[in-house]
Amino acid sequence: MALSAVALSNRALLKIGAAAIQGFHDASTEADLANAFYGPTRDALLSAYPWTFATTAVELNRLAEVPLADFANAFQLPDGTLRVLSAGAGGRSRGLVYRIAGRRLLSDAARVVANIVFRPEEGDTPPFFDAALIDRLAAELCIPLTESTSRAESLNRLADDALRRARLVDAQQDTPQQIDDFVLLADRA
Repeated sequence: MALSAVALSNRALLKIGAAAIQGFHDASTEADLANAFYGPTRDALLSAYPWTFATTAVELNRLAEVPLADFANAFQLPDGTLRVLSAGAGGRSRGLVYRIAGRRLLSDAARVVANIVFRPEEGDTPPFFDAALIDRLAAELCIPLTESTSRAESLNRLADDALRRARLVDAQQDTPQQIDDFVLLADRA
């Protein structure tokens, strides 16, 4: 079952014994804090790992503006890009030398395909990620709402465990990456 941002926040609030909210703009401390913590916590969790449900390869649009130094071309990163995992050219999304500068990718290539982590809609995240996000939100909201550092420490440990479990489940949904270009392997052939 897909959960909305408010439903995910409510589960985190209930884990710490706080009152549920109807929306982020309710006139309550819980709503204010959930609104302040939800987006940054979600984005930090998404960008911390190359989740299979939040990664894609995209061809980047080259900008007319030429970088001042080091690279020949600049490319615009799509809105919602949280992290660039790799970049390539010629039908590949890796193997290219590049640098991220603000919302641009700099490279000497004329065309770039980037493998990025993006921000999916809440309804498109799987249950294992939702569980990790709920636990992380509960840990983040604990001190402002309960002022209990010992409880926050416990919730942080639970959130770390939930993140490890989520990463394990997600890793099982993809073919393991192999080493394509490695000097020692080439010498053995």
